[in-house]
Amino acid sequence: MNRMMKIGMIASGLLVVLAIFAPLLTTYDYKAQNISERLQQPSLKHIFGTDEFGRDVFSRMVYGTRISISVGIIAVLIATFIGISIGAISGFYGGLIDNIIMRIVDIVLTIPTLFLILMLIVFLGPSLINIMVVIGLTSWTDIARIIRAEVLSIKKIAYVDAAKVIGLKESTIIFKHIIPNALAPAFVYMTFGISGAILIESGLSFLGLGVQPPVPSWGNILTSGKDYIETAWWLTAFPGLAIFVAVFSYNLLGEGLRDYFNPKLKREK
Repeated sequence: MNRMMKIGMIASGLLVVLAIFAPLLTTYDYKAQNISERLQQPSLKHIFGTDEFGRDVFSRMVYGTRISISVGIIAVLIATFIGISIGAISGFYGGLIDNIIMRIVDIVLTIPTLFLILMLIVFLGPSLINIMVVIGLTSWTDIARIIRAEVLSIKKIAYVDAAKVIGLKESTIIFKHIIPNALAPAFVYMTFGISGAILIESGLSFLGLGVQPPVPSWGNILTSGKDYIETAWWLTAFPGLAIFVAVFSYNLLGEGLRDYFNPKLKREK
C-alpha cells in the first residue's frame, strides 16, 4: 500500500466516520434558529459561527457530511452496477450486441452530463433520492467502457473456455468467473466517481436544485453564505474547505489505487 493510498484512505475514512457519528459530535440541532445569535463569528460557543438564521454552522456542516458522502457513495454504486453489467455483456457477447451497446454509450457521451442532470432534476424534482438516482443513471458510461475492455481481454483466457466446455451457463460465466477478475479498475473508478458525485451534488445544491433547506448540505450552506461573503466569511470558507478536502481525499485514494493495481508500477518496484 503506497503513501497516497494510505493518506486518501485515512482522510476519506474519517469523513465516513464523521457522517455516521454526526449526532454525537454536536449538541446543537442543525434546524434550530436563534435570530438573536445570527451571523456570529466563530467562537468557543459556535466554533464555525452561526448563519443568517442563528443556526450553528458546525452542526450543519457535520450533518451536511452525511448528505455529501451518502450521495457520493450511493450514486457511484448505482453507476457501477449499471456500468459493470452493461460492459460485461457487451464485451462477452461482442458482435452486433457489442456494436449496439457501444453506439448507445457514444450517444450518451455526446450529451453534456451537467445539462442532462439539470434536465432530469428539473423534471423529477429536487430531492435527495432523485439526486442519487440521476447522478448514478448519468455516470455509468465510463465504467461500462472500462469493464468491456477488461472482459474482452479476460474472455480469451483458458479458464473461460474451460467453463464453456463443461456446460456452465453464460450468465454464470459472466457474473461468477469474468466480472470478479475485472473489478480492479472498477474500484479505482468508484473512488474518483465519489469525488465527482460530491461536486455535482454541491453544485446542484448551490443552484437550488439539490437538497432543499432546512436539510443541510455543503452546497446550500455555500448558497446562503454568498449573500454575506463580505461580512460572514465563515459561511463560504468552511463548506468550501469541506468540499475541497472530500474531493481531494477521494482523488488521492483513487490515485493510490490506480498505482496499486498498475502491473507496470509493481514490476518497477
